Amino acid sequence: MGKQKNHGTSIKNDARYEALRNEGYSKEKAARIANTKNPGKKGGKATTYKDRTKEELYEKAKQVGIDGRSKMDKSELINALRNH
Repeated sequence: MGKQKNHGTSIKNDARYEALRNEGYSKEKAARIANTKNPGKKGGKATTYKDRTKEELYEKAKQVGIDGRSKMDKSELINALRNH
């Protein structure tokens, strides 16, 4: 590989920044990702809404502040969470 370019003090990880730019990321998005201390991996182990119980959906709706959740059935809770 060629010599790595120095993108100045505003970019913390020049190699990662260049790799992200080569993948088509904008300068701003590449800089945000390259400057993250521990970017980790995308995606977690969360289950999809349809795989959760109504009670789990209700608790999530409560956490995010969805009004009228006590009168909603499971499909309505899913819709409200997806569109919140």
